[in-house]
Amino acid sequence: MNDQARQALRGLPAVEQLLEEPAARDMAGRYPRDQVVEAVREAVALAREAILSGVDPQMWAEVVGSDRLVAAAETLLERWSRPHLRRVINATGVVVHTNLGRSQLAEPAVERVLEVARSYNTLEYDLYAGTRGSRHDHVDALLCRLTGAEAAMVVNNNAAAVLLIISALAAGKEVLVSRGQLVEIGGSFRIPDIMRLSGARLVEVGTTNKTHPSDYETAITSETALLLRVHTSNFKILGFTEEVAIEELVSLGAAWGLPVADDLGSGALLPLDIFRDEPSVAASLRAGVDVVCFSGDKLLGGPQAGILLGRPEVIATLRRHPLARAVRVDKMTLAALEGTLQLYRDPEAARRAIPTLRYLERTSAETEALAGVVLERLRRRCDEAGVAAGLAVEPTRAKAGGGSLPLLEIPSHAVTVRPGAGGVVALEAAVRDASPPVVARVAQDALYLDVLALADSEVPELVESVVWALARSGAADSEADHRGADA
Repeated sequence: MNDQARQALRGLPAVEQLLEEPAARDMAGRYPRDQVVEAVREAVALAREAILSGVDPQMWAEVVGSDRLVAAAETLLERWSRPHLRRVINATGVVVHTNLGRSQLAEPAVERVLEVARSYNTLEYDLYAGTRGSRHDHVDALLCRLTGAEAAMVVNNNAAAVLLIISALAAGKEVLVSRGQLVEIGGSFRIPDIMRLSGARLVEVGTTNKTHPSDYETAITSETALLLRVHTSNFKILGFTEEVAIEELVSLGAAWGLPVADDLGSGALLPLDIFRDEPSVAASLRAGVDVVCFSGDKLLGGPQAGILLGRPEVIATLRRHPLARAVRVDKMTLAALEGTLQLYRDPEAARRAIPTLRYLERTSAETEALAGVVLERLRRRCDEAGVAAGLAVEPTRAKAGGGSLPLLEIPSHAVTVRPGAGGVVALEAAVRDASPPVVARVAQDALYLDVLALADSEVPELVESVVWALARSGAADSEADHRGADA
């Protein structure tokens, strides 16, 4: 450590001294005193780290000054008080965005969650009998009516559904899976790892690009307990390929007395044109699978959940398994799922009300018109705020996301923002710090605000956040230039 650093460290004010500053006293009137003390200590500690890390000595005066330290403490308090799980505006062009919470809930589903969360409810109480009930009863009958399944069950996500199926039907035994279906999804969820965790033994059949019914039949032994199909929802193998149809797999299972499970992953319930290459839940059930599972928060457009449909005896076995309690859903998930599924009773109502379906079906003309509205309002607010930026509407290719429909590109439009002095990197960081935050894409030295997953009601907030970010990023850049000129 050099003499400059030692002098800077000695110049750091004591915590007690900083707490006597007028700005610190003002903070103590707005926050609990122990939190103010903690924030001041943290600000001093960060300043000490900055000095020891070798930051430019010319900056130390700003780091160690009392005003700077108290301001840094207030920034910390504001950050600590702000919720960490926050609402954002999705301007990425990815509809089912895993990092942004996947599917937005429809308003009727939100209303059901609020009603259940605010009050006591019938989670495990039967009003008709006046006795204890089962949480499985709330959506199971509705799922069966919508899909034609004989029995249903819901767990907390589709990964849990797969684990439960394998654990309950094949622990200690062999499970046959096509080699081309040994997928890995987000969070390192891998089919081989799930097999080991469940106690089952994985038997790979066929090759990466081609699997035939004879590959399964040759691999069946007295240790085989389950035939499993895994839909490769997040990738596609193209070219010289062949896979066993679910109907053929069911026939093979019936011939050998083996259950067949179908992990569909995404779970498309409606026969929409965009789902034409996606295996449907109804098709799997018609084929006669013993159990099919899929996610509630992907193409279904509901909350995170794993939905299991199938034969009554199989679903009963899954419900009795000890793992079923560990992966059960809570009251708010059930309320959101019921609210979503009720919309599916009227398919046209579902297409209009469920955001995921509505966004995926937007036409290019619709996104161009919406982008035009954003552009007009953004130009007007930029003029009013006195901030400059190059603004335009450009066509884009958006995505379904969420590990679903990997080859689908949806024609969309984005408003492109090319800032002046501040630069696009600073602008992108600033829009993430706005209120509400905006998550967008950077390409070709511009910020792309794709409107495919943008609600009409979010346009005013999007515009205000972008204008605020333009002013902030430009001001930050100007301040940096000023400091450089002074130096």
